[in-house]
Amino acid sequence: MKFFQEVLEQYTPMLSAVIRKLHIYRDFEHFRQAGRVALWQAWQRFDETKGDFAPYAYRSIYGAMLDELKREARFSDMHMPAEDDLLEYVGADPRSERDYGGLEDLLSELTLQERELLSLLFVDRFSQAACATHFGISVPGIKKRKEKLLLKLRKQLTKRNSMVT
Repeated sequence: MKFFQEVLEQYTPMLSAVIRKLHIYRDFEHFRQAGRVALWQAWQRFDETKGDFAPYAYRSIYGAMLDELKREARFSDMHMPAEDDLLEYVGADPRSERDYGGLEDLLSELTLQERELLSLLFVDRFSQAACATHFGISVPGIKKRKEKLLLKLRKQLTKRNSMVT
């Protein structure tokens, strides 16, 4: 195997097999590229005296894709999508004393814990992991609370907007 192009052609099915094995269901090309890079690095480092290339290539590709999955998981735990940023839509800090066009009415229906979670996530920009530590629950628990809180706020905003128009 003198040329990497030959190696890539031969081991392309292995990339797809690793993607299936890791149950990757989105961003296929991103993970294929991570696998190609890992294959190239394995091809560069391979020592024929230590064994066959196929198992070495497989472990390299598998490890690289697993690392990429972990990197994405860490990123999603630390960063929140902008679409859920209801406070920017409303335009206020839930801890402030001023009333922003009925915001106090909107927030008055929230429990103290819901207000605190809202403030930590959207005003102070705490990660979900930091909020989980603060409340003493798991990250999936925080995600569920956030989901319920946002649903509650959306219903209140929809109700309020329909009454205005």
